[in-house]
Amino acid sequence: MSDGKNTGNPVFRGAFAPATEEITAFDLPVTGAVPAELNGRFLRNGPNPIDLDAPNPHLFVGEGMVHGVRLRDGRAEWYRNRWVRSDAVAEALGEEPRPGPRFDGLDFAANTHVIGHAGRTLALVEAGLPVYELSEELETLGRCDFGGTLPGGFAAHSKVDPRTGELHAVAYYFGWQDRIQHLVVSPDGKVVRAEDVPVSDGPMVHDFALTENHVVLYDLPVTFSMAAAEAGVRLPYAWNDAHPARVGLLPRHGGAAGVRWYEVPPCFVFHTLNAYEDGEKVVVDLVAYDRLFVEARLDLGAPPRLERWTVDPAAGQVRRTVLDDRMQEFPRIDDRLTSRPHRYGYTVLTEAFADFLPRRAEDLQELSDPAFANALLKHDLSTGAAEAHVFPRGSYAGEPVFAPSPSGEAEDDGYIMTYVNNPERGAADLVILSAQDFAGPPVATVHLPARIPLGFHGNFVPDPA
Repeated sequence: MSDGKNTGNPVFRGAFAPATEEITAFDLPVTGAVPAELNGRFLRNGPNPIDLDAPNPHLFVGEGMVHGVRLRDGRAEWYRNRWVRSDAVAEALGEEPRPGPRFDGLDFAANTHVIGHAGRTLALVEAGLPVYELSEELETLGRCDFGGTLPGGFAAHSKVDPRTGELHAVAYYFGWQDRIQHLVVSPDGKVVRAEDVPVSDGPMVHDFALTENHVVLYDLPVTFSMAAAEAGVRLPYAWNDAHPARVGLLPRHGGAAGVRWYEVPPCFVFHTLNAYEDGEKVVVDLVAYDRLFVEARLDLGAPPRLERWTVDPAAGQVRRTVLDDRMQEFPRIDDRLTSRPHRYGYTVLTEAFADFLPRRAEDLQELSDPAFANALLKHDLSTGAAEAHVFPRGSYAGEPVFAPSPSGEAEDDGYIMTYVNNPERGAADLVILSAQDFAGPPVATVHLPARIPLGFHGNFVPDPA
C-alpha cells in the first residue's frame, strides 16, 4: 500500500499517490454514531495507476479504483477498494477479461465517477468511453451499454431528473469533431434519446446542466488537439484561442435545431453546481477557470471560483457574477433539487491541488489557522454567506456528497459525506457531518484500514426503499 509520499511520478504523488492493493475489511470502528437512517453505500471513483512507470501519466485517463463503505442500521459493515477491470487491468492482475461491448473498438478503465441507476452500479469515465457495471461489492461485471440501447460512448457526468427519474448525460468523443450527444436513460435503464448537437473543433464537455425545459451545454475553448495527440498526450485536448466560448440551451423535448447559443468570455467549466429557470432566464451556478490545458499541460492555469451565469434569451446575453472567489472545486447540492432552485451548495477547498494550481494567501482566509489549507465550504446562496469545516493539518478531503435525511423537510436537513485522509493514522476516514451544523464536530467518523488517494466523484447510493 502506498504511504502517500512522493512516488517520483510527476502526477501521482503526494495526495494523488495511488493505493497498491485491494482491501476488504469488515465491522469498521466508528467515532460518534452513524445515523441509522443512512442505509446504503458511499462510493467514490478516482485515478489509481497500476504501473507508475507507464509513459505520459495523466489524471483523467488510466486505471480507476472505486472505494466504498457499506452502512446499515447504524453500523459500518465493510470497506472495499477495487480496480475497475478493463481488459488491460484484468490482464495486469492475472484475470480473465470481462464481457461487454466496446465503443469504436476502445476499452478504457473508468476512473472518473460512480453512480447508481436502475438497480445498477455504474463506473463512468471521460471522453465518451465505455461504462462499466459493478456488483454490490464493487467487483467489475463488465462493460455496459444499457441493454444494447447505447449508440456510442457515455460521459463522466450524469444527472437524474427528480421529476421523471430519467438519467441525462452529454457525451463527447475525440473521434467526433463535429458533434456532441445528449443522452437520456429511462428509469428502467434503457437509452430512450440520443440527440446529436452540431459543434466544431471537438470540444471537451466534462459536465453540463439541466433545467425543467433545457439542457445547458458548454462549448468552451478546450478542444481536441492533433498536435497533442501526435506528441503522445493521453488526453489530447488543449486550450484553443481560436474557438469561441458559448453556452447553449437545448430544448429537452425538441431537436438540436432548436438549440440557442450565447457567447461568453473565454473560460472553462469542469463542474456545475446546479441550474434552474427564473421566468424566461436560466440560472446556472458553476465553478469556472479563466484558462485551462494551455499547450495540453495538466497545469490548471488559474484558481477556479464559484460563479453564477444568468442566461437571458430576451437580451441574447449571459451575465457572469462571482459568488465566491476562493479556490474551490467539486460543487454539489442536494440532488433532489437538480433542475430546481436551490439555496445551499457545497464545495471543497484543498491544498492538494497545489501541484496543478497556484495558491493565493487569500484562499485561506476565514480558516482558523492559515497553515490549514483543506476545508469543505457550505454556501448559502440566498445570503451570500459561507461557512467552513476545517480538517486537521496535513489531511485532505474529497468531494462533499449530500445525503438527505429521509424524514427531513429543510433543504439542508441531511448529511455531508466525504473521505478524508487522517495524517495521524496514515489512513482515511469516512467523515459524516450534519449539514445543519456544518462547522461542528462530525456526527460520525468511520475509520478505514487504508489511505485513500485524492480522487474525483462519487455518490451515496441508498438501499432500495
